[in-house]
Amino acid sequence: MNVSEIIRTKRDVREFSSQPVSKEDKLAILEAARMAGSGLNSQHWRFILIDDKSELEALARLSTTGEWVAGANFAVIILTEKNRPYHALDAGRALTNMQLEAWNRGIASCIYTGFREVEMRKRYGIPEKYSIDVVVGFGYPARKIVGKKNRKPLEEIAYSNKFGQPLNIK
Repeated sequence: MNVSEIIRTKRDVREFSSQPVSKEDKLAILEAARMAGSGLNSQHWRFILIDDKSELEALARLSTTGEWVAGANFAVIILTEKNRPYHALDAGRALTNMQLEAWNRGIASCIYTGFREVEMRKRYGIPEKYSIDVVVGFGYPARKIVGKKNRKPLEEIAYSNKFGQPLNIK
């Protein structure tokens, strides 16, 4: 797929099949995160790969919004140095690369940001200097993905030169 097709077709998926994701695919997804841009090229993000079934179940128990991650093939906890300006943006850049690389390989994903922070830090040994930004679960979709993205028209969300001024691309 080309990038435009990946962007147009990608969906968030919370139900995964039992088909294993290969080591090569996991490495490619992590490599995509490593290639993401970061403010001042600081590369301050860190990634914890969770691919043990019992650890995925523990991760789900520590979640307030992502219990479904127990059914993922693997998950990645994305961390950034919280004292860095725009650290959350840098986490998002790495996350996007990971999700697009995964989708290109037929691997689905979904994110969550609700978790019990104190317990997460303790279980996974996360130092205080890092923000736990997001958890993303990956796996092959449990069923075929069909349907169309429901998105607002571009004219409703984009403007020319000033907020509220109708879009007029020259």
